[in-house]
Amino acid sequence: MIYLDFAATTPMSEEALHVYTEVSRSFFGNPSSLHDIGTSANSVLETCRRELAKIINGSESGVYFTSGGSESNILALQSLINAHRKKGNHLITTKIEHSSISNFFKKLEGEGFEVTYLGVNQQGQISLDELENAITDRTILASIHHANSEIGVIQPLVEVGHLLRKRNVLFHSDCVQTFGKLPIDVVKANLDSLSISSHKIYGPKGVGAVYINPTTNWQSVYPNTTHEKGFRPGTVNVPGIAAFVTAASAIAKDIEKNQQRFSTLRQQLKEGLASRAEQIEWIENSDAGLPHIVGLRVIGIEGQYTMLEFNRYGVAISTGSACKVGQQAPSKTMLEIGKTKEEAKQFIRLSFGTTTTEADIDKVVSICIKILEQFYAKK
Repeated sequence: MIYLDFAATTPMSEEALHVYTEVSRSFFGNPSSLHDIGTSANSVLETCRRELAKIINGSESGVYFTSGGSESNILALQSLINAHRKKGNHLITTKIEHSSISNFFKKLEGEGFEVTYLGVNQQGQISLDELENAITDRTILASIHHANSEIGVIQPLVEVGHLLRKRNVLFHSDCVQTFGKLPIDVVKANLDSLSISSHKIYGPKGVGAVYINPTTNWQSVYPNTTHEKGFRPGTVNVPGIAAFVTAASAIAKDIEKNQQRFSTLRQQLKEGLASRAEQIEWIENSDAGLPHIVGLRVIGIEGQYTMLEFNRYGVAISTGSACKVGQQAPSKTMLEIGKTKEEAKQFIRLSFGTTTTEADIDKVVSICIKILEQFYAKK
């Protein structure tokens, strides 16, 4: 089967698998234990913290390991809001955030917070002017993702960070889709916090991290918690973290090479489907997009039908975020960039990974054309 759903999850790399096994065998102790076995595990943990901080140009004291991207988002946001609640009750985010963030903000609205949801233009980007106009003297925090998980559009993180720092508003960014694909510099972007995930970069599932600038105050969601300096309860998953950081270190070295290869594969796909331009609309921002995420609207065909047809021919794609599987609602990102509900339901996403080949793309092109021919022949 050809796997083209790397934006949903990735297989573990051989190197990460090896490290996971070895650390599980040799450093199985609880890193909070004071005996030598626990101390050895803690040494591995702190080395991982230090290495991960280097990748984002942060301080190791600001790295907190979690169970994944969604938990990272929720804990980072709540911890920052807890510490700065006296400032006011106003928060800012976008209408196209990951469900873990959008659902969290909806919950906060029910608790008395006021939330401004920024729209996006037809290319999927927010307006810096709209962001600045939304800020009030009661604004605590803004959460703006680095790139959209459905169509891959990148937000201007550095410009956003500069604006928010100037206005004394905390800045959190969901960087789950961009970590390992784009360089991230927490200092340059003036980030107070960010969230990342292991299973998007060929590490194990169930592992992620939050970075909080050590100069930024936060208050634990779980009082009296001792693990991860009070940030999160539960025995720390040292083997998973070691495998995560192994994968992160490997992918961070190849960002430029991978981006170039993904751009080549994307262009190959585009040229292969050029003859079907009347039946396929590319949903993209050519000036600010992740090349490995390909958003398409197959005109007249519901995305779930297209996805199932691809699956029947041995190709795994998606209809958007994997966190929405089973839901029939149209893509909220498609709606926000101006598509109708019917058009939004025609959305599919293909996403490339390190094992995607030119031969895979050739086969996907021929399968896509076959699906289109068969569907339109029935009409």
